[in-house]
Amino acid sequence: MTILKSKNELNRIREAGDIVSEVFALILDDIKPGMSTLELDEEIEEFILSKGAEPAFKGYKGYPATICASINEVVVHGVPSKDKVLSEGDIIGVDVGVKKRGFYADAARTFAVGKISREAEDLVDVTRKALSEATKEAVEGNRVSDISNVVQRIAREAGYQEVRAFVGHGIGENLHEPPEVPNWGEKGKGPLLKEGLVLAVEPMINAGTREIKILSDGWTAVTADKKLSAHFENTIIVGKKKAEIIT
Repeated sequence: MTILKSKNELNRIREAGDIVSEVFALILDDIKPGMSTLELDEEIEEFILSKGAEPAFKGYKGYPATICASINEVVVHGVPSKDKVLSEGDIIGVDVGVKKRGFYADAARTFAVGKISREAEDLVDVTRKALSEATKEAVEGNRVSDISNVVQRIAREAGYQEVRAFVGHGIGENLHEPPEVPNWGEKGKGPLLKEGLVLAVEPMINAGTREIKILSDGWTAVTADKKLSAHFENTIIVGKKKAEIIT
């Protein structure tokens, strides 16, 4: 099942998406060695609230924070803490969700902390490219797996592995809606894409194995081999000829 949105609903999702975009612009120059992930979380929460919106993640299934802050081998769902302090050479995935006037938008970026290694830079670049190229498939008449296949292909061509433990998703009045959007699969499979369908497409790509482990906090997912992971995500609207990126 897929849930198509009305023009009014799409406009509300765009409002939430604008705030998510502003968050990333806000923090771009703030992510530096010595900053704790809790400081980052608090800054972003204050900004979201100042816009008359709500943090989408806080309290969701008991999640304790506004953002997910995932450093180095953390794939997703890193819980912010005053004890997690950024160091030169780290990469950090920042995942942000916003609820505005009853509708959600969700996105993620992986940032460099100071100067990073060539290995880290390449992984981040490939993951960003996977999102960009996969988004081009989000047009009416294609199927979900046409998006998925692009992510898998780009990851594998670079010698990396796509994460399979977590997937992208539909989004709207709920943070997670049908359909699931995996980061792997054959072309031409899965639900048919139609104009007005809103998706959160989110490549998660690992430098080593795709296998993950969940830490004792019940949230933080790390690569099983402790190698680096990168994460990019946008909320997009499927179009007739081209997807609209709203984050």
